[in-house]
Amino acid sequence: MDRDTDGADEHLVREAEKIAVALGRMFPGLCEVVLHDLRDPDHAIRAIENNLSGRQVGDSATELGLARIADPEYPGVIQNYPNRFPDGRPAKSTSIGIKNAAGEYVAALCLNLDVSVLSPVTLTLSRLVATDTEHRDQPLETLRARGARELRAAVETRAAERAATPRSLSREDKKALVRQLQRDGYFDSRDAAQTIADLLGVSRATVYNYAK
Repeated sequence: MDRDTDGADEHLVREAEKIAVALGRMFPGLCEVVLHDLRDPDHAIRAIENNLSGRQVGDSATELGLARIADPEYPGVIQNYPNRFPDGRPAKSTSIGIKNAAGEYVAALCLNLDVSVLSPVTLTLSRLVATDTEHRDQPLETLRARGARELRAAVETRAAERAATPRSLSREDKKALVRQLQRDGYFDSRDAAQTIADLLGVSRATVYNYAK
């Protein structure tokens, strides 16, 4: 390797080292970032930030690093593959190969995410957002006020389903409609009973009697 090429390769590795340090410090305690100098496989680790694996600067290359050294056609990025730290903790890893102008791998930037830290959080969140299926067959509440416009639309829609206008509905149909509106939460809004009474052409007292 000539001096110019060696200098250019060293520049690449130094630039990658800045990225490794910045990434590791962005995810403290969570993601280990390791820069491998593939020009020296026996002492490949050039930098290790947020050390979770117990390795040290100067340690040898991994099997993946050796594969890249042996084969320039080896994939440049191996994304999100399962891995494991020496103490058994599961990890999710990504390895990024860095080539020089000649197409040779000179470095590899590796990220090892400690998913054992995230698993309890994931489980807690899934439990937090889970809903109870026990009451699926019961009427559900609506967490917002029912406006007069929405109430009018509901009354007119139910009357149209019976091929009638709200005022032309039979007494029994009006009673059934009022009870359905009550189950759907329309009585929670202010002046709902009076609005329904006006739409059906009955008194407010009659609406309350229908709702009983």
